[in-house]
Amino acid sequence: MDVADFDFDLPPELVAQEPPAVRGASRLLVLHRDTGLIEHGAFARLGDHLRPGDLLVLNNTKVFPARLLGRRVPSGGAVECLLLRELPTPEAQSREPASEWEALVHPGQKLKPGARMLFEGAGTQVHGEILSRHFQGRRVVRLWTDAGIDLMDAIERIGHVPLPPYIKRADVPSDRDRYQTVYARERGSVAAPTAGLHFTPQLLDALAARGIERAEVTLHVGYGTFKPLRAASVEAHVVDPERFAVPGPAADALTRARRERRRVIAVGTTTCRVLETLAVGDDGTVQESRGEATLFIRPGHAFRFVDGLVTNFHLPRSSLLVLVAAFAGRERILAAYREAIAARYRFYSYGDAMLVL
Repeated sequence: MDVADFDFDLPPELVAQEPPAVRGASRLLVLHRDTGLIEHGAFARLGDHLRPGDLLVLNNTKVFPARLLGRRVPSGGAVECLLLRELPTPEAQSREPASEWEALVHPGQKLKPGARMLFEGAGTQVHGEILSRHFQGRRVVRLWTDAGIDLMDAIERIGHVPLPPYIKRADVPSDRDRYQTVYARERGSVAAPTAGLHFTPQLLDALAARGIERAEVTLHVGYGTFKPLRAASVEAHVVDPERFAVPGPAADALTRARRERRRVIAVGTTTCRVLETLAVGDDGTVQESRGEATLFIRPGHAFRFVDGLVTNFHLPRSSLLVLVAAFAGRERILAAYREAIAARYRFYSYGDAMLVL
């Protein structure tokens, strides 16, 4: 398929730069796949579109403040380091108070292997050294702290929220709360699973009271979620691997839902990728599992688990838009996007939501 088939024009003022004044106050566009019918409503009324017995599956990953701002040593020039993922530590080094990370570093051309960096704030210092250079501007960076200070605790204290590149402002303290779901537990993402940002504890309780079951999986969202489709054909695109885990309770809930023919509603494209990655035993049992999700869901994919999808409005020419089009149909998704633009919905991470059934 041609990547140009997944393009659309979006007025820049519809790209949400701030979250709604109140969490959960977003609008909701509901698209019915079988008929193409579109409904407009409020996310707080999500339960009106679900059934008792539906299984709502959430991604409980937690965003960490992965953007470090500091200076080069000894020159003092400004440096920025975006931590992408922690690399496995060899057994011989497992007791060292340091770790290695894949990262994007700026200014990259001036930071060659051996270059040193210092990040500090809140009475804490994190030291860094460039170990090697890789493709697309990526580096391997070694980070460590002064004696007695846990590295991840230090990063939590001095790091900045890694807001998406289309949010054209610096992060503020309130982003630490708003760019995080209310059920975030497992630290490891550099981007939020944004479909979940609309949920409040009150809404989750209300859904449970309606008989809607809930399960949690984990997929740590990487920077590749913002990677555009650079090739001319969709099939040539490769998604970056992202770590996932499906614990026993979630696997059991999925097994029961499948056997009882109840709908599975994925909250977000990240959850969708986890579910569609899972293997099922000959007896229909879903096993507890963990690994790396590399599945690129595109039109033609036969969905095995997902019956409904809660999602935000995505970038043109993105793998996330292709995934949603695979679920609902390209023409219907683009028609829904045109209607959302005409109705002035807010787009992307801090924007409004869509429910596809």
